Amino acid sequence: MPELPEVETVRAGAADHLLGRPIVTVEVLRDRSVRRQEGGPAEFTALLTGRTLDAAVRRGKFLWLPLRGPDGAAEDHALLVHLGMSGQLLVTGAGENPHLRVRLTFADGGQAWFVDQRTFGYLTVADLVPTPDGGPGGLGAAPGPAEHMLPAPVAHIGRDLLDPLLADPAGPGRADLIRRLRRGRRGIKRALLDQTLVSGIGNIYADEALWRAQLHYDRRTDTMPRAQVAAVLEAAAEVMRTALAAGGTSFDSLYVNVNGASGYFDRSLNVYGREGLDCPRCGTPIVRESFMNRSAAFCPRCQRRPRRR
Repeated sequence: MPELPEVETVRAGAADHLLGRPIVTVEVLRDRSVRRQEGGPAEFTALLTGRTLDAAVRRGKFLWLPLRGPDGAAEDHALLVHLGMSGQLLVTGAGENPHLRVRLTFADGGQAWFVDQRTFGYLTVADLVPTPDGGPGGLGAAPGPAEHMLPAPVAHIGRDLLDPLLADPAGPGRADLIRRLRRGRRGIKRALLDQTLVSGIGNIYADEALWRAQLHYDRRTDTMPRAQVAAVLEAAAEVMRTALAAGGTSFDSLYVNVNGASGYFDRSLNVYGREGLDCPRCGTPIVRESFMNRSAAFCPRCQRRPRRR
């Protein structure tokens, strides 16, 4: 599943290529891809036709594009994009794709495609609501009426470590997150994957962050000193920034940016997908265990299993 760096790569591409271009036609080729739209494809089409995408904003793995109406006024809803497992948002102008689900055509003749082989992703036009903490909706929020708004389906999602309010390791947002993490009584990886607490960290980057911080995934957060929690969060931020610089992580053709290019961070993974291979730090074979219907990869020497109480 695309994680935060992959979605941020798509968001940046959307900001470069999709904004300010009036939408003249909307084609829904697979109803399932707009299944979250209460009024179905007809409502989805009506709410987008004639509108202009005004900004590209991301919180965690959710991306949204606030809308301006035909009269140029900001509207109180946005196009919400969730890539699911295989969703792609592509900028193109010609050709066909067997997995094309939604096609937007702009006044200049260009097109944006939502391509989704496994159809777990979706698009919907959602109402904007004020952010619970009064801050900007997310990374990429532009000054204006929608700056402190976010789509209603995203209101419960926590901020992510690249968010303007959490990005500073010494800032008040990061300090509050550390306090909330330490109040829990669960394993650190389970906490990192809680999208209501801190969003955007998925299985790949949680394993990589814990390897960098030399912590076992089952270490309970209430037993961790503040400095140790801070180190894990910064490791997670660092691994995502590194992945973002590489364009994200691609294991097959299902993740690409808006121009169709794959990411290359998979070449820098230290533990994820490396079961049985030597730990890059100490040479001990990497272990993979079942975890929350997924898996956890770690070095048994660098990341000692905590003692059971």
